[in-house]
Amino acid sequence: MAKILVIDSERGTQVPFLRGILTRSLQDAGMAFEEAYGQASEIRRELGETATITTRELRTTVLRRLRRSRRREVAQRYRARFGATAAVLVESKHGHQRAFSRAYHQGRLESSGLQSEQAAALTHEVYHRLLGRRESHIDSRDLDVLTQELLEQEQGGAAARRYRLWTDFLHSGRPLILLIGGTAGCGKSTTATAIANRLDIVRTQSTDMLREVMRVMIPERLLPVLHKSSFDAWTALPGHEEPSADPDVLLADGYRAQAQVLALSGEAVVQRALRERVSLILEGVHMQPAFYESLSTYADALVVPIMLAVLHREELRKRIRGRGWDVPERRAKRYLEHFDDIWRLQAFLLTEADRQHVAIIENNDQEHVFQAVMRIIIDLLEQPSPERAAGPTAGAVSLES
Repeated sequence: MAKILVIDSERGTQVPFLRGILTRSLQDAGMAFEEAYGQASEIRRELGETATITTRELRTTVLRRLRRSRRREVAQRYRARFGATAAVLVESKHGHQRAFSRAYHQGRLESSGLQSEQAAALTHEVYHRLLGRRESHIDSRDLDVLTQELLEQEQGGAAARRYRLWTDFLHSGRPLILLIGGTAGCGKSTTATAIANRLDIVRTQSTDMLREVMRVMIPERLLPVLHKSSFDAWTALPGHEEPSADPDVLLADGYRAQAQVLALSGEAVVQRALRERVSLILEGVHMQPAFYESLSTYADALVVPIMLAVLHREELRKRIRGRGWDVPERRAKRYLEHFDDIWRLQAFLLTEADRQHVAIIENNDQEHVFQAVMRIIIDLLEQPSPERAAGPTAGAVSLES
């Protein structure tokens, strides 16, 4: 059967329909497990190929089936549980209060490594534990403890440990500096936007934009390498027309020359974020190991470099061709004309990333990329402080495929 999404318009969330969650709700209303599970299974079959259903529609469906089954007392208790949305206030360490948000809590669980269905089920359990205690508010640390206890019971100690590491980092106030590299068409901007939304990071920057600003400020006659693309920057280097020149060496030298020009502006963006103690995602083809090394002295920040890759030629070509929808057609056409250069540049970037022990993630699915990034972040958090201070790439050796 196809997955059904349950939409809660009041909270602005959508979660998969899970028989386990409905079974628990029916148990809470006084039904034995076996019967509750059977009713939940029948309701799932009744919904068939429905793609989406609102929480109100789902509750109406459940109540109608309970009445048909002559389980009126269970129906009354089930309806009473959802007659009004109980608000539980979560108080931060600074004394700020906000209503418990299922979407936010589920997002935190997903960030620590849980799949969306597992996170949705656990969030449901946490919320109903809070309602069962009849608490109108809870300290955020106590909420984390409750979540960890349930995580350990249902998913094991490793899942609870990952959640604790991630929440401790969020409470620490340390900034996360995520550096996303990769060649044209590998999905850097899309990945940066998706991760920023899921981790609530408000500051993102692309090195392409920094390059455009610098091009306005510095004329081409003064710095020609800046006014080329990363894959043909070598054409601005002196001696590039020598017949004995190795094309791969030229391409790498041109890229390095342009990346070095942009390193200063990129570091300025990072330093600004560090001064303001805010997290930042910096993405672009110019993210290279030499730039990562320049940030190794910022021990208070968690600096996480990754390199995105598309490992199949035709898939990368297809993605670049698809950029015609998002960027001017002439630019997409130019990228296709230089596709071999872009492919060679990716090979160079991946070789350099592997040599410097920078994590390489194959971008074949956004959820896969997000989970891989979070595993790398949490692996770094697990390392002892002296090891973390040794450099931003410490412990980030990984080829995700």
